[in-house]
Amino acid sequence: MKKIIAHLAMAFTLVFATGLSQAAQDNPQVNIKTEMGDIVVELFPKAAPVSVDNFVKLVNDYHYNGLIFHRVIKGFMIQTGGFTFDFSARASSRGSIVNESANGLKNKRGTLAMARTNDPDSATSQFFINHKSNGFLNPKGSNKGYAVFGAVVSGMNVVDAIAAVETQTQGYYADVPVKPIRILSARLVNPESWAPLAEPGPAAAIEKPVPLR
Repeated sequence: MKKIIAHLAMAFTLVFATGLSQAAQDNPQVNIKTEMGDIVVELFPKAAPVSVDNFVKLVNDYHYNGLIFHRVIKGFMIQTGGFTFDFSARASSRGSIVNESANGLKNKRGTLAMARTNDPDSATSQFFINHKSNGFLNPKGSNKGYAVFGAVVSGMNVVDAIAAVETQTQGYYADVPVKPIRILSARLVNPESWAPLAEPGPAAAIEKPVPLR
């Protein structure tokens, strides 16, 4: 009887592990190749459909190729998505997106979240990887927080290495690595796992009143 129970438990464990593995394979993954090594991230389109769609479309448009980690704070996060190695700004080819921070995903170590201004719905292309768990970035009350949309599945040692580099103040910007750390490429590893959202259509035509003559 004990052997039967043990076999059943083992079978359940295998099925459960297979299910988790399959779930991971079903989510889009992006390989971010940096000058310090590769970071593979898994995206969560069910929880953050708009953020993931925006990110993948920017990846497919080669937006992140050649950009740097322009803000690095050890024990907090590393941020990229907006500047080249000479600190020239690279604007997103897409508009700002809605804040999806209320999706249940938390700003834990290794998660990806959209960077933004004080306007909760101002995120475009910049994102950060949490170097540690940052609970204060989660939504609370009227504070919408920062939307998590993915997590590192391979390469946290690279994130740790980037977080440890020497930084400086450069012009208006603080916490800039002394030696620029470039993203060489970012590509979708499993394109079959991602279905793009429809782009917003053109604004509806509004019939204007004609003044009487």
